Amino acid sequence: MINNAELKTTILNKINNKTKPLGALGTLETLALQIALIQNTESPVITNPTVVVFAADHGIALNNEVNIYPQAVTAQMVLNFCSGGAAINVFCKQNNIALLIVDAGVNFNFDPTLPIVHAKVAPGTNNYCNGYAIDPLQIETILKKGGNIVETIVNKGCNTISFGEMGISNTSSAALIMHYYTGLPLAQCVGRGTGANDAQLQKKMETLQQAADYHLLSAKNITPTNLLACIGGYEIVMMVGAYLKAYQLGITILVDGFIATAALYSAIKILNSPAEAPGNITGDSNLLNHCIFCHASGEQGHLAMLNALKAEPLLNLNMRLGEGTGAAIAMPIIQSAVAFLNNMASFESAGVSTKEAE
Repeated sequence: MINNAELKTTILNKINNKTKPLGALGTLETLALQIALIQNTESPVITNPTVVVFAADHGIALNNEVNIYPQAVTAQMVLNFCSGGAAINVFCKQNNIALLIVDAGVNFNFDPTLPIVHAKVAPGTNNYCNGYAIDPLQIETILKKGGNIVETIVNKGCNTISFGEMGISNTSSAALIMHYYTGLPLAQCVGRGTGANDAQLQKKMETLQQAADYHLLSAKNITPTNLLACIGGYEIVMMVGAYLKAYQLGITILVDGFIATAALYSAIKILNSPAEAPGNITGDSNLLNHCIFCHASGEQGHLAMLNALKAEPLLNLNMRLGEGTGAAIAMPIIQSAVAFLNNMASFESAGVSTKEAE
């Protein structure tokens, strides 16, 4: 938790004096304490919660060896987001969450009047099986783009944010990131993505092994930003920058699924590398203290990545859609934690005895 022992004691006393047995609200009590410490107050509020969906294409998708849907689906889904037809639209509307869509690098020329953030770096990355996915000289600029988007949102009053993604083949980049940082065999990191059958999964595995071998991912001497250049996606790198800025601004971060967690892992590694951390912010433990892990994805590897981060997800609904949907669905639980802390009566105010019957 945030290092404020006196405030922590005050909040725990407030929680324990609510009209309930000690610990009876379980995880809600843990969430209430965490959010209160992030906001540095015993009476936290959630204001203007927002989901930001970063969309981009991956060069490896063009050969159809790691994906069963064509690359064009990325752009089609961005348009679907804009028309309100995607799952993330439904859940954000249901739970009064603002939704922002970002073109980080989709291989499509969107109408400039489309109500999205037009932050395109390039129309998709290069194929990382035989070269860098992203020019290493671009990484810092892309990180800043993600950070600037978050700063704009926070300046408008948001104090709770989540990041989703859309990009055909981006589970492949996430699997490679996971493989490098956790040291787990690639076979334990690669999943079915958008629904590959056994033969397609095997082909995906073989292709990603080729990429891992090309970039020497077993060598363990790649810097965090260079790893993103090797195998990342524009949406993933922009999300990393968004995590770093959200942490720097001290707001609550709701972590979605497999790809969002891989991006968070990258942000943590950057913070642990003083030469690469932006400004004067360092320390992975503090970033994790700002994160609420919303669900365990049905994508193979996510739970193992959560375990590596010692993170406990709120939900396990066997979802593997991305888009920030897990975070949006978890929002009512998070709001409930804040609501009981602020509005539930204490034993004293309710005139309820705290003594056991004799």
